[in-house]
Amino acid sequence: MANVSSDPQHFLKVAEEHLKRVQAAWDPPDWSDLGTYGLYCLEALVRAAALKAGETPIRAHWQKADQARNLSQRHGLPDIYDLLNDLNVLRKAKAYGDMDFDESDYDAEDISTKIEKYFNAVSAFCT
Repeated sequence: MANVSSDPQHFLKVAEEHLKRVQAAWDPPDWSDLGTYGLYCLEALVRAAALKAGETPIRAHWQKADQARNLSQRHGLPDIYDLLNDLNVLRKAKAYGDMDFDESDYDAEDISTKIEKYFNAVSAFCT
């Protein structure tokens, strides 16, 4: 198994690629791509911010939400705890069909905007 980068900039680049997919997925909404790439984008950003802050990155989806909340409290990044959990539910609902998902409960443009704002905040934090 190859070594995973410990460079926050590497994960910002990964997040940027996912963000492009998010931006293409909100109008008209492609809920599968929005959930999947939105989650992956945010997770790469949490990893970049954790590395920059000197923290050990967390691998499990549900624990990354906790790490994101801690980064928010300690370093003033936006709190994306709920967004991460919502995107994980959305991803699972679309990928596996084993969770309920009601599109009327979500706003694709709002989700995309929040992800982009977090990308910008973490980019600034990591420079």
